Amino acid sequence: MDTASGDLRTSPLHDRHVARGATLGAFGGWSMPLSYPDGTVAEHTAVREAVGVFDVSHLGKLSVTGPDAATFVNRCLTADLGKISVEHAQYTLCCADDGGVVDDLIVYLAAPDDVLLVPNAANAQAVAALLSAAAPAGVRVVDRHDDLAVLAVQGPRSREVLGEVLPGATGVAPGHLDDLDYMAFVDVPGTGGPQADIRVCRTGYTGEHGYELLVPAGDAGAVWDALLAAVEPLGGRPCGLAARDTLRTEMGYPLHGQDLTREITPVQAGLGWAVGFSKPEFWGRAALVEEKEAGPVRRLRGLRASGRGVPRAGMAVLDAAGEPVGVTTSGTFSPTLRTGIALALIDTASGVALDDPVAVDVRGRPLPCTVVKPPFVPSHVR
Repeated sequence: MDTASGDLRTSPLHDRHVARGATLGAFGGWSMPLSYPDGTVAEHTAVREAVGVFDVSHLGKLSVTGPDAATFVNRCLTADLGKISVEHAQYTLCCADDGGVVDDLIVYLAAPDDVLLVPNAANAQAVAALLSAAAPAGVRVVDRHDDLAVLAVQGPRSREVLGEVLPGATGVAPGHLDDLDYMAFVDVPGTGGPQADIRVCRTGYTGEHGYELLVPAGDAGAVWDALLAAVEPLGGRPCGLAARDTLRTEMGYPLHGQDLTREITPVQAGLGWAVGFSKPEFWGRAALVEEKEAGPVRRLRGLRASGRGVPRAGMAVLDAAGEPVGVTTSGTFSPTLRTGIALALIDTASGVALDDPVAVDVRGRPLPCTVVKPPFVPSHVR
């Protein structure tokens, strides 16, 4: 993939984003589309009501292959890879010894000796270095960032879009796209381009029915064009990373660097379900087991504003007496709810619980909020 001005990397679709008038911004060392001319709210609404297409090729791609590659990955990352079968994906975390999160990522299990990891752009090299240093003889960790583009097709009409664009998905195990389970994937023939198959997975970061496509970089342009030609008659559109952020915040999905960091553990972030505590080994296990047993000193909660104003990351959360009890980690205006929402770390010792009133200090003005359990809007991923 190319390098843009200022040493920012660009996806294979960079010229197409420019041609559509996208507002570009730096994200994880990449120049990526933040929004298109009609704006973030229009893109967000298209995903909730019809379908949207995202270029998320900045995400990392790491191939781990060799004898018992899956067993090796399972000894490193938090989730229990033994609980899924071949041709399924899994959300997991790469933790440090102290339980802090180096990154959260998706694992694609193609075979016991063939695993593909999709970490965040900013952390891909760190994850690759950790795995490479720990890999046993015969296991190879290869950076495939330049080989593959990643496109996300999300929304209630995403299935019919892929049925039109990727007819090869029909009849390929595990079956029609209609039958593809959540977190399952299938490799299907491409669009006639020069390279390999396209991996289609029932995953996403929006809370809607959707798919993520791992596309050979040389075929990305043709696939992108075909997807947009299919979505636009349905009321769909291309979407940027700003809409991706409002969509994921409405679902309470964490963003590494804000809701997950080296200082925020999976236990604090409510991601214990992604930690295989019964496994005998994974990075950070001792620290996370100890924290789980003792109880975390803070927990990630949702906040829904009941007044005018938009909470942003890094703002103090105050209890009913005006005392600080936490800090927001993400915050935005919810286009679906038409109000401000946030994720916040709340001190457990404060006694603040679900449904309690709190306030967010928005530049010196208290914004009334209620503590809620995400998601803020219903999920349709299953």
